[in-house]
Amino acid sequence: MKAKQAAQSRRAVKAIRSANNLPKVHPHAAGIDVRATEHSVCVPEDAVPAGESPVRQYKAFTGDLDQLVEWLQACGVKTVAMESTGVYWIPLFQKLERAGLEVVLVNARHLKRVPGRKTDILDCQWLQQMHSYGLLSGSFRPADDICVLRTYLRHRSNLVAACGQQVQHMQRALDQMNIHLHHVVSDLDGETGLAILDAILAGERDPKALVKLRHPRCSKSTVAEMEAALKGDWREEHLFVLKQALESYRALWRQIAECDAATKKALAQVTPNPSTLTETERPQNPVASPDTGKKRRRKQPRGNALQVDLSTQLQQVCGVDLTRIVGFNVLSVLIIISEIGVDMSRWPNAKAFCAWLGLCPGNKISGGKVLSSRTARVVNRVAILLRTLAPTLGRTDTWLGVFHRRMKARMGPAAANTATARKLATILYHLLKYREEYIDVDRVAYEEKFRRYRVGRLRKQAAELGYEMVELKEAA
Repeated sequence: MKAKQAAQSRRAVKAIRSANNLPKVHPHAAGIDVRATEHSVCVPEDAVPAGESPVRQYKAFTGDLDQLVEWLQACGVKTVAMESTGVYWIPLFQKLERAGLEVVLVNARHLKRVPGRKTDILDCQWLQQMHSYGLLSGSFRPADDICVLRTYLRHRSNLVAACGQQVQHMQRALDQMNIHLHHVVSDLDGETGLAILDAILAGERDPKALVKLRHPRCSKSTVAEMEAALKGDWREEHLFVLKQALESYRALWRQIAECDAATKKALAQVTPNPSTLTETERPQNPVASPDTGKKRRRKQPRGNALQVDLSTQLQQVCGVDLTRIVGFNVLSVLIIISEIGVDMSRWPNAKAFCAWLGLCPGNKISGGKVLSSRTARVVNRVAILLRTLAPTLGRTDTWLGVFHRRMKARMGPAAANTATARKLATILYHLLKYREEYIDVDRVAYEEKFRRYRVGRLRKQAAELGYEMVELKEAA
């Protein structure tokens, strides 16, 4: 087996030497092919003694990773290119970063189309060669404090999804007993629904007694409808499932509360926006509402909202109140910050930021003909969130709502969601980049501006056809 690997290594080195006419941008570069249990590492040939192979393999255990880093430092390596394989690259990435090495995290899909490489040894040698020529671009990875915050937020998302599954289990158990509680209340996990479920599990079966537990503001169904919905077949096995699902639901929400508390601590450790003022120059309330002197009333957390108030900390970290953007709340802003951070210098302009999110039209052109202008397929949590907010904005009486409805009429719902998401991404970039206060555009002025644009376009088209446009009031 070792002889076979050595032969493959010699053939790969021979093929690589044929391309040595390119100038080397990173002469002290290494390449690492990451796997679940073993990593293949390649360093420059002149970094090892004569007769020694520049390729080594290390186990994925912590001690072996330390040896890998020590060998790279002994070889004088300054920059490393590695594939982003699953989550196996994270421990090695963190060790290399702590050792002071520059790490370029390469998307494995970008190298998948390169022919002639099927083994791990060839992969690491190819990574090392391409990185030495400066042909590899690294994937985005935020700072370490943002990564900590991102871990908590992603875990919270999983917990919320698990809560939804437990609600589905409760609904299924009720359906099997022909209890239609979840059809006569807005939310089964609301105040009325949980109170009635507790009473049912405590042994109460009288519909009239159960309906008395409804909240005074519960108006989806009448008392008679709720009484009819609470008559069914009370089977022990389904009550057992209902009980365990409710217990799991509440246990998960306790974990969510603990996760929110940990998120608050992690947010306090995040480095503020580098474009903001220093602590001595920053005012105590830098993002106070400029148009009203009224204090905002903190609403009670509803649905999947955070169980702790992080609005003040978010303003201090971002340097601007992002919740003033139409459709944004504290949780959505926190999710965005946990994914991209607050340092917008990673992207030269708003267009580059939108392109990274996959919100810009493509330009697939061949032979002077546009083959496709579809947006790139990018799996990005921020882009998904912005697209999710777009339909809600389309139902608002704001300038973004007008824009979404106009795009929907012209291009359809999906393209309108992408276009509105791009608008939000551009606003987000400028607020974080230049620490500007969000100023809402007047809807009437926005509609009038677009009307003037349409009139001007129609006048131009009429002039090209030899006609002249006349307003109706002038004609009368």
